[in-house]
Amino acid sequence: MPAAGSNDLHWATATDLRDRIARKDVSVTEVVQHFLDRADTLDKTLHVYATLDRAGALEQARAADAAIARGDRLGALHGVPIAVKDHIPVAGLKGHQVGDKPAAISRNDHFGVERLRKSGAIIMGTNSMLGAGGGGALAGEGIFKPFNWDAEARSPWDTSRVPGWSSSGGAAAVAAGMLPVAIGSDGGGSTRLPAAYSGVVGMHPTGGLIPELDYTKPRPPAGITVGPLTRSVRDAALVTQVMAGPDGRDPFSIQTEPDDFLAGIDRGVKGMRLAWTDDFGFTERYAGPESARVIALCRAEAAKMGSLGANVAETKEVWDDIMPNRMAQWLAFYPTEGLPLPPPEVMQAGFEARGRNWDRFRKLFATHDLILSATSQLITRPIAEWEAGWTTDGPKYPGGSFMGSYCSHTDMFNWLKFPAISVPCGFVDGFPVGLQIAGPPGSEAKIFRAAQTYQAAFPRNERPKVS
Repeated sequence: MPAAGSNDLHWATATDLRDRIARKDVSVTEVVQHFLDRADTLDKTLHVYATLDRAGALEQARAADAAIARGDRLGALHGVPIAVKDHIPVAGLKGHQVGDKPAAISRNDHFGVERLRKSGAIIMGTNSMLGAGGGGALAGEGIFKPFNWDAEARSPWDTSRVPGWSSSGGAAAVAAGMLPVAIGSDGGGSTRLPAAYSGVVGMHPTGGLIPELDYTKPRPPAGITVGPLTRSVRDAALVTQVMAGPDGRDPFSIQTEPDDFLAGIDRGVKGMRLAWTDDFGFTERYAGPESARVIALCRAEAAKMGSLGANVAETKEVWDDIMPNRMAQWLAFYPTEGLPLPPPEVMQAGFEARGRNWDRFRKLFATHDLILSATSQLITRPIAEWEAGWTTDGPKYPGGSFMGSYCSHTDMFNWLKFPAISVPCGFVDGFPVGLQIAGPPGSEAKIFRAAQTYQAAFPRNERPKVS
């Protein structure tokens, strides 16, 4: 095997790293030190870390090596370096709080992080999140506060551009080979969209599959999940499996054991019934100059599933545009000082729209296993254009916020708490594009199976400029 400091480790999958460690081809300490050195080389350019816990990571690594030496039974992610999005609690580390709340030291691990530790994963620290510099706080209807670009992550494909909104540091880190896995969160597409912009895999699971609550959030989340960012679909399934399942401390978590996501992941898609949609019947209003080409690329890639044995058919179903109600929902769940709460009739209209869309998907999934679309109909934007979209120019966009344009193809599945994954499927103007595969609640095993089949048949091996 190549030495631990070689480029070979940059691009190793989590599964491969775990197996090498278990065979004693490389020690956990060597792997962790490799990725600490990688951070020293690249983070001054990409800003993917909010907190890099050097001492803590090395302490965990030494303990993991000691477990191997004792012959202990190893967990599913033993020795695998993972970082966690900055607002997800990691015990002992300072975590950014969405909105205007100041950062504070977390007293506990998020339930998903707790399970990662039990599986043997090494928590390297926290990833920066776009908006942590202030842009995550609302300043007005459809307007967010300006960003702090000294702290925000940059795209490894072009550092003058963004890697997406919110789970940005994790997506950039995985794309640049700085980590095999990062944990993002997805409240409107915030794991899948940075994955699409950055050329990696991003998973948004069924609401409640991974316990969503932590002790710092007394209200039920507004369709927010946590999930993995990886380069490999198999890794995404493995990490999701580790974090999934009921937890008696969380009344909103699922109450039954999840499926085995890896058991049938290599069975292929023969006989699978897949629907394709260009625009869900409403997203054209949010299109950008490149959207027609992005959608055409994704449509062509979705059609390739037919060559692998699936039945792919276009659906002309028209869903309600839920975006007019989404800012109201966020204000209701996360009140912002100075902004009025939405009136009851606005909230009612939003939930009525949710019900209609849920019924339409229920009808679709009676005859189809999954639905495919572009993850985003936009590609990465230059920094100045991106910030203007979320701040000064927000009210100029359809629906009064850039959120509608950015989240047009993803937010539906947060609203309905349906699972969806983004898989890299090509490039437009030299920048990554993602194919989204979504399904009804509890369909993760099918989603991973379809995504794995596509990725295995049509792998993407391009590397970003900064790597």
